[in-house]
Amino acid sequence: MKKSIIVAAVLALCIGCDPETPEVKDPIQDPIEDPIEDPIQVSSPQPTEFITKVSLTAEEAAMVQSGNSLTFKLFPLLRQEGKSFVFSPLSLQYALGMTANGASGKTLEEIVGALGFGDDLGKLNSLCNKLLNELPALDNEVKLQLADAILVNDQYPLLPSFKEKVESTYYAAVENMSFADPDAVAARINDWASRNTNGLIDKMLEAGQIQPNALAFLMNALYFKAPWVYEGGQQLFDSDFTQDEDFYPGGGSDAIKVPTMHTIETHWWKYADMGDFQILEIPYAHAKFAMYILLPKGELGGLLAAFPSLDWNDILSKMNYRGTALRIPKFETSSSYTLNAALSALGVKKAFTDDAQFNLMFQDPEVRAYIDKVIQKARITVAEWGTEAAAVTVVAMCGALPDENPPTPVYFTCDHPFAYLIAEKTSGTILFAGAYCGN
Repeated sequence: MKKSIIVAAVLALCIGCDPETPEVKDPIQDPIEDPIEDPIQVSSPQPTEFITKVSLTAEEAAMVQSGNSLTFKLFPLLRQEGKSFVFSPLSLQYALGMTANGASGKTLEEIVGALGFGDDLGKLNSLCNKLLNELPALDNEVKLQLADAILVNDQYPLLPSFKEKVESTYYAAVENMSFADPDAVAARINDWASRNTNGLIDKMLEAGQIQPNALAFLMNALYFKAPWVYEGGQQLFDSDFTQDEDFYPGGGSDAIKVPTMHTIETHWWKYADMGDFQILEIPYAHAKFAMYILLPKGELGGLLAAFPSLDWNDILSKMNYRGTALRIPKFETSSSYTLNAALSALGVKKAFTDDAQFNLMFQDPEVRAYIDKVIQKARITVAEWGTEAAAVTVVAMCGALPDENPPTPVYFTCDHPFAYLIAEKTSGTILFAGAYCGN
């Protein structure tokens, strides 16, 4: 029922961030300016002039469509019954795209295939580079930032060829540091995530998530902030008209009250009735970016289950302008995922095993690297002034590290009577003592 308004709004998070807006009741704030000591430098390009559209060839347009299929495949895999959620397929594409450049063989094929690019890493790299340059330059009232970085264990530096590729194609900031102090590594990652999402994602990893055999963290941050379209000198929503109204969670649950925004007047927006659901396009700023609401006529679960078979371009082609009066909840959603299982379901399997083929990433040929975890955190706010959304994806690379002088193994088999002690370590105080004799 109406529940789908919140979840379907997630589709807006394919891009990300913070503008200079007209006068609205909740103005967009400036990015974080507080200086910190020696932050990881961001090298992603900032637009010097604005463009009217992303210049895609016919082949690149087909690649975008293939890449978009990842969105609809992930929806049913990430859904939690009865819970709002948000994720970024684009952030995941960039983090895994960088990672794929260090892979070969079946490991490479599975990653690139799951992202929707068949077996062509070159096409994936080319498209990612084009979007990095052109997406932020589409609208001067929309703040969109894509940033990539790799934090590397200084004991295991990257291959120069891999480093050059991620720097030139993904504009990744590559930094080597000691991984001896997990707290310092986590702090470095968290600071980078916070700075590149305007503080929306401020704690990406805990020190306990830094494995002893960690090799590198490949990271993407995506930030989006945009006001709604400003038509006829009038803002889209007025907070004076926002009020608590009934919302029907579905599944037999009673109605609940949620703050609901109303458009001040009827708007001429693109709409389509697709049979099982309705779809509405709500533009931002100068209409280069939009939120799409997919509102099912039945339960949300049925719509999400059908998502992998939807043709996004076909849906867009069926949308036509209609006079529309909109009511939509004002909401904020945060989500956190470990994406290993979802990616495995999409065919990325070998990358998570000891047999992974990441032989093109690190200089040391003895390092057997694999993906330990793919983590994403995302957050979205939808309010009267517009939308702010961010996501950070981290690919944690670990490895079976070489040991030049492996110790002689000790065989300690307790198959006869033995004594034991229990002691407090800092003082040496023995708390318990005893012996075991088999009875």
